[in-house]
Order: sequence, then structure tokens, then C-alpha cells
Amino acid sequence: MRTELNNEPVNQYFVNVCTLKPRYSEARSGCRSQSPQLPIDKFGCIHAVAQVKMFTIRHVVTKNDLCLSSTVIGGSLAKLAYFSKVSRKRIRYPSSSSNVLDPADELNPPATLNDHDPVVHECSFMNVETEEQAWRLHFINFETKYIETCLDFVKRNFVRGARNMNGKTIKVTGGGAYKYKDLITDKLGFEVSKEDEIQCLIEGCNFLLKNIPDESFMYHRHGDPQYEFMGLPNEPAFPYLLVNIGSGVSILKVESDTTYERIGGTSLGGGSFWGLGSLLTKAKGFDELLELAERGDHRSVDMLVKDIYGGSYDLIGLPGDVIASSFGRAARSPRDASGTQYKEEDIARSLLISISNDIGQIACLNAKLHGIKRIYFGGFFIRCRPITMYTLTFAINYWSKGEIQALFLRHEGYLGAIGAFLKGTQESIDAHKYSWDEHLPGSSGLQHPVMVSFMRQNSSKVDFLELDCLEQPLASCPLLLSTETYSADTWDLAKDAEARDYWISCFERSVNEVAERAAQSQNDQSSAGERADKFKSKYLQKLSDLREQPFTFGSLTVRTLLDTRQQYLDEFQFSDPYLQQRIKDDEEVLQFLPSHLASIDAEEWPERQRIVVQGLLAGTSRRADAREHSCRLTNNASVEETISLLRGRRWLLDDLDAWIARLEGEPHRCAVIFVDSSGFDIIMGIFPFARELLRRGTDVILCTNSKPVMNEVTYSELFILAHNIAAMCDVIGGALAAGRLVVMESGQHSPCLDLSRIDERLVAAMALRGADLVLLEGVSKAVHTNHDARFRCDAIKVAIVDDAWLAGRLGGAAPRTVFSYEPAPPSGPATTDLAAPSVL
Repeated sequence: MRTELNNEPVNQYFVNVCTLKPRYSEARSGCRSQSPQLPIDKFGCIHAVAQVKMFTIRHVVTKNDLCLSSTVIGGSLAKLAYFSKVSRKRIRYPSSSSNVLDPADELNPPATLNDHDPVVHECSFMNVETEEQAWRLHFINFETKYIETCLDFVKRNFVRGARNMNGKTIKVTGGGAYKYKDLITDKLGFEVSKEDEIQCLIEGCNFLLKNIPDESFMYHRHGDPQYEFMGLPNEPAFPYLLVNIGSGVSILKVESDTTYERIGGTSLGGGSFWGLGSLLTKAKGFDELLELAERGDHRSVDMLVKDIYGGSYDLIGLPGDVIASSFGRAARSPRDASGTQYKEEDIARSLLISISNDIGQIACLNAKLHGIKRIYFGGFFIRCRPITMYTLTFAINYWSKGEIQALFLRHEGYLGAIGAFLKGTQESIDAHKYSWDEHLPGSSGLQHPVMVSFMRQNSSKVDFLELDCLEQPLASCPLLLSTETYSADTWDLAKDAEARDYWISCFERSVNEVAERAAQSQNDQSSAGERADKFKSKYLQKLSDLREQPFTFGSLTVRTLLDTRQQYLDEFQFSDPYLQQRIKDDEEVLQFLPSHLASIDAEEWPERQRIVVQGLLAGTSRRADAREHSCRLTNNASVEETISLLRGRRWLLDDLDAWIARLEGEPHRCAVIFVDSSGFDIIMGIFPFARELLRRGTDVILCTNSKPVMNEVTYSELFILAHNIAAMCDVIGGALAAGRLVVMESGQHSPCLDLSRIDERLVAAMALRGADLVLLEGVSKAVHTNHDARFRCDAIKVAIVDDAWLAGRLGGAAPRTVFSYEPAPPSGPATTDLAAPSVL
């Protein structure tokens, strides 16, 4: 990545330095201009922050400059953090009417047309592809080498001469603030001041727990699977302990985002393990010492209870295999001339267990003293290595008798860097106001470092983490019965080897078709074929990695596989390979809608309700049929034939009669419909169903993806489609003009639906309108995700299961129809009391 700077002076730098033995390293990064999403301060500047394990730099640049950050010092590792701009292609729809605005230009989804002109105008499906830019936060974790080389790199890329640096300061934290103060000043030409290391750690921890799904997990050494991920809570579960294991150990009690205290610690930490290990073995580094410990057997070095008592000490409840004395077997009397030689790996294992038990006992006693049930472990000592997680988990379980959870973080090594970033941006950006998402193609994942030739040095293992700043803040759906117990995904493929093998194989088989479609969508660009091949290669490699290590990015689900594929398409600039197909489907089906609505209106009320539900189901059925056989509608008879196929009602789940009985009661206040695909699905299924609800006096919110993915209808397309249908139907037109029918973004970029992370504006609309009915349409939204979701209001789930394996898992043969109506629980909270939860 090329580094650029203009000649404007750098206003301030921010540096964070912390600890162990110095090593040396350097890196480079760069990006272009500011994001229109992020505010500029009164000086016309945007703030970017970076940290390198021991050392964070805050770089303030002008709005037309690069958002650069730094590198520097670490104990055994260094971390580089920088804020960059990434280019993305986006489809916009210039309206054919001056009264219809491009919805992408509006802060809030428009509920009506111009107030002075309620007439509905037809919109055009004509579109233009534009290039937009978005913020991405990068972290790189690598082995450090030379501090002076690292500072020289910073000087070359961030410092514009001593005169420009006059009066500028570096804020430093940790032990390196004193040791390297003079060196930093001499090399970079500005003063050093301190920043609070503990506060950065806590802010980083809270940020990850709020923003990154499956960030925290428990480790079960002999479990299947070994990793139990905790999902994404609305807020960190305060209070908790954060045990940071660096050179020594600090135990922090965290009660809120702003309330915390250091309640204890120990001098026996990572530095002790490394130092004693260096004295007792020939290991050349921290990782080599851990690898020795992984292979060792501590029982040849440690004295166990059974070595003293010949077995268990039942009177006081000590099993025979409990360690009675660490290194006890190595003790020799003067008369012992045998000179027993102990294996280095056994010594390393005993040392690791001894220090882990000490840390675990102290942490457990502090947790009990303060009534806390959760302990998060972080620091370079952990490094998500199974051996360290196992020994700490064992210690916590042993001393607490299973009452306290030992929890680890997928990105625990970045806590200080993320905290420093947040701290450095509080005055200008306030990153807490935004939601963030892990960019999987640019992240190495849990226990999956990448071998690279880094900064002209020899190849070494490097970890990467990338976070995308989302366009809108996300929040939990207030219609869920319980946001605490909600889990979006139906199956965890990490726990189900058969399902994992089946679905990964399905995605592997389909990648050729997706790559061909991507290349064809840009056949006017000479690079399209090459980029499609790269997409295919990278995605297949990722699928192979996930097959071997399904825990890499947290819980592995069908949603993960779909979202990862979409992110790789975006990465290689295939913004919307299915766009032309969606437009063709919409234009093809739209011409048959007026006669279809007329045929519905000719029926009596009960039959009308059956027809519109069958139309919902026919949409997903027709999509599957078209995908398999390239079927196309030729006349209105094809519409009726498709719907008639479902009238036999040999359905896997059939709650149609219960739904019609509910419709005989009071109308719902507001229905929230999460729609699925374009063409027949949305036009012949969703709109006729919504029309019947509108006739009853129910407001309707149609929710769809914020960004394009496969054949899913997007917000911009649905906005235009709604106005085109409004020109054909008085009921739709009147509701749209009156604001009773609105189109809103879900905040998703996936065929699936995670109701714990939807657009906060949609959340507010649900609360404001008193939503009391939710409909989830399609296999991805109602089966792969949300199959087990429960709501505090009436809920409908609609899908056609055309995959034989999946139908078998649900208890039937493909294809199988699902129409599930779940009334609101009688004890559920009143929907009028809905309140929008805090932003994630």
C-alpha cells in the first residue's frame, strides 16, 4: 500500500508504549481522503490513530490527506493500526420524475412523496454505477525486530522535518514511556507525554464485546467443539473482571464503560514464564517455549498428591492427580547422586501450569470477593494458544468449582490498540456512535496467522484484523421476546460435522457459477475475468480453511459462508453481479400484477386471504423453479398456475387456518415485513399480502437489504418498485402517499437476517408505530436464520425448502412448504411499551 502525505503540518501525534524486552520493526500504510460519514473538527482535520503493541500514534491529517498511522515497539509482538479509505462501487437510480428522490441521498427513508404533491409518479429502473468510499480500520500484529529501524520508518512516513514537529507531542503509556523517551524525542523531534494504558485496555475490550459477534468464547480442551462462542450481547455484561497478563498481571474490575478499578494482580505473569523458561530451557523465544510446553508432561517434574499419599487424600477431598508441589519431583537431597535429567518440554509444561494456576487462583478469589461471575483474559501471554487457555480455564474451574466463567477474546491482543484509537478519536469522530463489522477477507482469524515477508525482513507469522465502519448504527430488534437469549443461526456447523461438510461442499460446487456471473456482469471491463478468478481462488481457500478450522471467525454457520462469499465479491470490485437479472425479473413480472390483483379481488374475503398467502409461498417456489429450469413467465396464466400448485397444502408447517382466524379479529397496528428476492417473490407475493393488511388499516414497513447481495431485492430497488406498483394500485398508492406504507433499510448485507444488528432507524420506526406483527420470508431469513427465534408479537415465517438435505433435517422431503404463524405470547410485554435499545 503506497504512503502519501501532503505538505500540511501534522497537528498532533499520539503514541502508546508498553513493555517487555525491546525488539525492532517497521511497517507502512496509507489511504486516501476523508469519509463523508465522519465529522471534521473545527480545524478541518480528521483524526486517525494507530498502535503497535507498545506504542500508539495518533495522526491528525487534513481532510484531503491520507489517514496514516504507525508502527513501533513491542515486547515480542508489535501492532500497527491505521484508518484507511476503501473504494466501493454502488448502484444509484436517477429518478425519471422530479418528485421521486434517490433514496440513497436521504438521511431517513421517505414515508411520502412531496407534501404538496401526493400524486404517485412512475420511477425508472435505469441505473448508474458510482464509486464511493468508506472507512476501514486495520490492525496488523507482527514480530518486532529493531526499535531504531521502526522509528526511522515513522520518521520517513509521518514526520515532515524538525521544524514541522516543533511543539508537537507524543502521548506514551506503559514502561517504555521512560525507557525510550529520549530515543523517541531524538528520532522524531517532538516531546513525550503519557496516556493511561489501563483505560485503553478497558475501552478496547468493551468496544469488541459490543461490536464483534462471537468475540468472546470459552475453551473446552476435550470438548467437541472446543470453542463455545458467546454471541453478541447488546451491552457487555457488567460487572466483569479483565485479567491482563503481560509481564506481570493486573486484575481490573469493570462496572461500566467509565467505571473501573484495579483490584489486584501478581508479579508472576508472562515475563516470569518467559524469564524462568529462558533460564531452565534452551528455548529462544516465547512461542518456542509455549511449543515446548504443549509437548510436555508435567507429571515427571511436579509432585502429585498420590506421590505423597499413595492415592487420593479423601478426608479433605484431594484427588490423587492434583499437583501437590510444582517442580517437587526435581528436588534432590545432597545424598542424591543420580543427577536425573528432566526433559525441557516437561519443565516448560510444569512452569506454565504453575504460573497459570497462580493467576487463576488470584483471579478467582478476586471474582468471589466482588461477586463477579465472568473473567475475561487478555494480554500477550494468552495469544489464543490452546495450551494457555486450557491451563487458565482449568485453574478457574478448579478454584471456583465451575461457578465462574473463564472467557477469552478472539482479538485480545488488540485491546490496547483499539482503546487508543477510540481515545484518540473522541474529540472528532466519536467512534462509539458508529457500528463496526469484521471484514473477513482482510482478517487472519483465530489461530490462523499468515506467513508473509514483512517490511523487507525474513518471512514471519503476521495476524491481521480489519473492521469496517458501517454507514448506519445498528441495534437489536425490539420485537424479539428476549434479546439476551436470541441467536440468529439455526445450526452451528462447528458442532455439526455432517452439516459442515455438506454446506461447505455446496458452496465449493457453486463457486464456478458465481465467478462466471461476476465476470459477465462486467464484460465491458478487461480485468473482470482476472478478478473473478482471484475471487474464486481466495474464496475456495477460505472454505478450505474453514473446513479445517471452523472456529476461525467464531461460530460457523450458513450465514457465515454466504456473508464471506459476498465480502470476497466486494473485495474484487464485483458490487452487484445479479443486478441485471433482478431488473429483468422485476420488469418481466410487473406487467402481470394488475390482472393478478383483479383476480384476487374477485374472490370472497376468506379465499382472498388464502390466495395471498399462497402467492407468498409461490414466490419462493417460482424462484427455485426458475433457478433450476430457467423458467420465465409468459402470461398471467403462468402466475395462476404457479399459485395453484400450492393449493393442495401438503405443507411441512401449515398454520394458514390459524392465521385466517386471527385476521377475523382486530387489525394489527403495524406489520414489519422482511422481504427476500426480486421478481415474482416481491411483486406477486409480498405486495398483494401487504395490500390486504393495508386494507384492514394496518401500517406496513417493508424492510430489505441496505446493499446488494445475490438476487435479494435492495432498498433502492424496492423504493422504486413500490412507486411503480403504486401507479397501478390505488390501495398501494394511497398508503404510500399517506405514509402508511414505507420502505426501510434493514442494515443487512446478506441473504440471511441477524435481528440483533438491524438499522437503528428501523428499530425506532418499530417502536414509534407500535409494531405488533413481523413476517420473515425466505429460507435464508426463516430457516437458516430465525427458525427458532421467538417474538413478543405475532410472527409469520414463510419459506419453500427445496434442498433435499435441509428438508430432511426439518423432517420431510423436498420441496417442503413452511407457513408458520406464532401468536404473541400472552405474558409478553405490551408492544406499546417498545423502546429502541441502545445502539451497538
